[in-house]
Amino acid sequence: MSLHLIIGDKRFSSWSLRGALALDLTGASYTEELIKLNQPDTRERLLKHSPTGKVPLLKTEHGIIADSLAIAEYLAEQFPDAGLWPKDVAARAQARSACAQMHSGFFGMRGNMPFDLSRDAPLVPVPADVQLDIERMSALWAECRAAATETGPYLFGRVSLADVFFAPIAVRLRTYQVKMPAVDEAYIETIYQWPAFKAWQKAGLEEIER
Repeated sequence: MSLHLIIGDKRFSSWSLRGALALDLTGASYTEELIKLNQPDTRERLLKHSPTGKVPLLKTEHGIIADSLAIAEYLAEQFPDAGLWPKDVAARAQARSACAQMHSGFFGMRGNMPFDLSRDAPLVPVPADVQLDIERMSALWAECRAAATETGPYLFGRVSLADVFFAPIAVRLRTYQVKMPAVDEAYIETIYQWPAFKAWQKAGLEEIER
């Protein structure tokens, strides 16, 4: 199967990170094309690939798939043996619900805490809507752990698409130095030790040097 992922800057594009992590879970080989964001020709270059003008985009033999959630579902369908979602029905339902909530919400956190792999400073002051998002995030992660039927350090024990979608949140919480309960701090560290994430982080930080 031919898979070609189009992404934005690894340092800044949280949505692109999701696409790459999801692909890594499949174990499939793919090619990658990076289009720098916030450049005069960015939109023009993206529109050559898709009318959305956004990243990530996944080019497949079945057409171009836009949006990280659609990419995740496509990959789960095409690679059923990879187990991208939890095996248990209830756990899988909770994982999908959590990812959908992340995908369509948490605007306070996303708006006030832009994704930047190189950041290392707190947000001062913390707006009320951001604090509510942080508290809701901790509760949502607890809901995921409660629904898990497998053991392991990820949200549902074994790594899954849920971790793909929450990896950028783990980055925000660490780079903005947010104090979290010990169980959440341990999960954030798990994300930072995930080999696929570490490779992305290394490449993102190298973008600064270039």
